[in-house]
Amino acid sequence: MIQCAEAIVEIKDNFVYKRRVEKRYRVKEIDERIRRERTKSEAKIISEARRKGVPTPIIFDIDDYELVMERIDGDLAKEVINEAISERIGELVGILHKNGIIHGDLTTSNVIVGRDNIIYFIDFGLAFIESNTEARGVDVHVFFQSLGGTHESYEQLKESFIKGYKKTFTNAPQVLKRVREIEQRGRYVERK
Repeated sequence: MIQCAEAIVEIKDNFVYKRRVEKRYRVKEIDERIRRERTKSEAKIISEARRKGVPTPIIFDIDDYELVMERIDGDLAKEVINEAISERIGELVGILHKNGIIHGDLTTSNVIVGRDNIIYFIDFGLAFIESNTEARGVDVHVFFQSLGGTHESYEQLKESFIKGYKKTFTNAPQVLKRVREIEQRGRYVERK
């Protein structure tokens, strides 16, 4: 069992059960509505990403607060990433962004390199639909931060991601420009 900020994830047999946990600080009725809406939204976005060509776990069942999904056999990208994997991740993020899907927590811990060598995106709990450059830029910035925090060959992995991203998303240059602006904002805050 894995405890996350919003949910508990359990693996039983070949299924993953993701159940959103009650937040006692919220009014019960509001909490139930929020958990139900977020569960439905996550399921819709996972299915939409899959329809658009981004590998995700198959959803087998959904109830008020729980998703039952396919278990992906593989390694987290953070454990096995190389330039080829980073480039493929960039291509897939480009497909997401082209279709207005913002992952919301785009890190190397939310990407699985399957035993079948297919790259799968998981944990769409913070995902949303949006087509503006800022949201896309934040998504890419978060991914770059995850590379910088855990991987020695940061620059090569970043360049490989950019190469893949540009292959599948025509607006990549505007988003990458925004990523640089977001990085500058962060540096400005650090200096203050």
